[in-house]
Amino acid sequence: MRASSGPARRTVLTCGVALTLLASAPVAQAGPERPDRQAGSLVLIGGALKENNTAVYGEIIRRAGGPSARIGVITAASVPESQDPNAGDPGRCSNSACNGAYYADLFKRHGAADAEWIPLDIDHVADADSDAVVAQVESMTGFFFGGGDQYRYLTTLLRGDAHTDSKVLAAIRAKLARGAVISGSSAGAQIVSGADMVSGGESYEGLRDGSAPGYFEDPTRLGYMPRGGFGFLTSGLIDTHTGAYGREGRAYRLAADTGHDRVYTLEENTALVVDDPGGRRERMTVLGPNGVAVLDLRDARTRTGAAGWSMRKARYTYLTQSDRYVPHTWTTYPASDKRRLRPVGTTPVPVNNDVFSSASNPDGTPYSFRTTARALASTRTQNTATATTFETDPRFTVTFTKARGFSAWTDDGATPRTLVDLQIGIAPR
Repeated sequence: MRASSGPARRTVLTCGVALTLLASAPVAQAGPERPDRQAGSLVLIGGALKENNTAVYGEIIRRAGGPSARIGVITAASVPESQDPNAGDPGRCSNSACNGAYYADLFKRHGAADAEWIPLDIDHVADADSDAVVAQVESMTGFFFGGGDQYRYLTTLLRGDAHTDSKVLAAIRAKLARGAVISGSSAGAQIVSGADMVSGGESYEGLRDGSAPGYFEDPTRLGYMPRGGFGFLTSGLIDTHTGAYGREGRAYRLAADTGHDRVYTLEENTALVVDDPGGRRERMTVLGPNGVAVLDLRDARTRTGAAGWSMRKARYTYLTQSDRYVPHTWTTYPASDKRRLRPVGTTPVPVNNDVFSSASNPDGTPYSFRTTARALASTRTQNTATATTFETDPRFTVTFTKARGFSAWTDDGATPRTLVDLQIGIAPR
């Protein structure tokens, strides 16, 4: 087992994280808020959770009871032992049992009283209705869903066309309602989605061809599962590994195609902490070294012309450490140690010819969507910047605009960390 909690980039199902929070309501500032201990919570990581991320592991353990925390580890998104050619090699194995033991050990090393693998995978689907496994779930105070392929979670823990809970998932859902914490990384974060959970795809192909329901062998095709995942978080779609794999394009297109007005995009090794999920008091906090973006499509307009699909008047908010967000009011609260940035730079925004970090680019992607957005926030001489896709026929242009309501926030007086309400347009040429 390796430290990465997500699959390789080009597998059919991957979940990337980048946390972005977007709001059209006025930006406010407030201090930390005490979590609602009468309801459960979610800790969703964008993938690639590092072993030494004491802040995220510690937050999961704290919410599960601190020194008395008992964490149930579920790794059914991994391949089973029967499909792992290295199953017998502890140093190279990567299967459900091996990965479960890996995370259980990590949680104990970070201070949990106990952590146990819950023995579920696609070779043992019947165990999701086992009374013995349900009893194991009932003994836990928190849960962690590992990465891999979120479709395996659907086939392991949900039943049939009706998409009904197995006994184990019903028990986990009840534990969440009674106050347990549910955490997950990569596919483990994606699976908490409601309707239209993404099942794979790349940004360029998604913008060019649109989305379709289903699970596709072509890893570039933008697919989604109409019935979604477990439905623990329904205030927006979820995407992961966003900054690493340039998934903003596919997230905007999927939301537009399926009628959603918000997407939470999570970056790697960073968590979106959700209190009171599903309630009117649902609230979120970013925890980790990177960020979370909220893509806002409430005012977005799309059309498909002779040249292809386009979108205008979408919004982008990028939140970082300790920033908070309230979905019901679409309000962003920058962290108390940040202040509004007054840009003084005059350097033009650098040319960006690979805005979505294309895997087809042989030179890699040194300059991505988020970087262009921050560069525009840093200069006082530009209100608009453009960036293009690496691919052509058509080549899509992304336009970033500091429209009314935009603000940037800094913790050092010079560097934009948090961005609120940047206007986004995408058009073919």
